[in-house]
Amino acid sequence: MAEGLKIIFAGTPAFAASSLQALLNAEHDVLAVYTQPDRPAGRGRKLTASPVKALAQAHDLPVLQPVSLRDEQAQQILADWQADVLVVVAYGLILPEPVLVAPRLGCINVHASLLPRWRGAAPIQRAILAGDEQTGVTIMQMDVGLDTGDMLHKVMCPIENTDTAESLHDKLAVLGATALCDTLKLLADGSAVPEKQNNADANYAEKLQKAEAEIDWAQSAQVLSRTVRAFNPWPVAFTRVDDKNLRIWSAEAMDGSSDATPGTVLTESREGIDVATGDGVLRIHQLQLPGGKALNAEQFLNAHRLLGVQLG
Repeated sequence: MAEGLKIIFAGTPAFAASSLQALLNAEHDVLAVYTQPDRPAGRGRKLTASPVKALAQAHDLPVLQPVSLRDEQAQQILADWQADVLVVVAYGLILPEPVLVAPRLGCINVHASLLPRWRGAAPIQRAILAGDEQTGVTIMQMDVGLDTGDMLHKVMCPIENTDTAESLHDKLAVLGATALCDTLKLLADGSAVPEKQNNADANYAEKLQKAEAEIDWAQSAQVLSRTVRAFNPWPVAFTRVDDKNLRIWSAEAMDGSSDATPGTVLTESREGIDVATGDGVLRIHQLQLPGGKALNAEQFLNAHRLLGVQLG
């Protein structure tokens, strides 16, 4: 069996922490961890460590949090670790060429898409929004482009019609951690076979914007169901009622149709609140008014009525 590799890990959110944990459980030597600077979080806006930093500190690993890797001093510090490979998972900083070539085997990335399908910041949500039936994880040799490097390993994952961005994120985090360890074994024994991406098949998964989460009732129930799932848990799909934002956490497209104006609440029951759309009916299962908790339809209807109301 090939010997373990000397690794620098660069990542920030919970998705990345899954891969770091897998490396800590494996035979590799994690020399240092790079993560984004602490950010304000919560109601008190206290500076909070990233999930990756918290995990690294729990294992007494050196943690570095440069604001940028573009200056020569930061690049030299990274090179001085003399790593075999830099593993990058949702790090959030651009890696300039001197960083990409510093480790002996370069830099590899765990990307939550079957490249080249979705390159960019939000591949999980964009895959759900587009109605893709499957996604997965690609382990990629990084180059100077945006998710354009050669593919080293791919693992597929079906997208269920109940998957939210959160549930799919959690599945892919586990798959990605396993795929990373499998790929590192190939790199360690020299058997990895890089595969070029077909740029003609690439789409850009743009970063999510809050405004995108507003429901357009003229769209079909199928599209709106995907919108609700893709924006759960952030920024959460919403519509307007009585000049307030009504957040929609869970909904499904129903069989049947309606001649009512899109956005009209057709029926309400413990099973859900049915709303006319541009094509079909959307049944809302969980919703939330400003200042309140997310409630299922039955709980919501104990205190509120929407029948006949025009949403949006």
